[in-house]
Amino acid sequence: MNKTAGFIDSLSEQLRQAMPSGLGMARDDLDRVIKASVTAALGRMELVTREEFDVQTAVLARTREKLETLAAKLAELENNTK
Repeated sequence: MNKTAGFIDSLSEQLRQAMPSGLGMARDDLDRVIKASVTAALGRMELVTREEFDVQTAVLARTREKLETLAAKLAELENNTK
């Protein structure tokens, strides 16, 4: 089970427990509606996983290092030509 599904199940269970127990089958129906609604809402948000975020953060850090290195080399070359 992925983290999103676990989160949705947890949220759904918390809402289910908050409902009066006398609702019977309505609780089950409401549970399905809540899961579907939350899943759809999260899908529209175009969220990324923590792993994807961490990978992109690492790529950005490496790119920044390369840019700083190139900027230093360019400054050195400009100083040598003066």
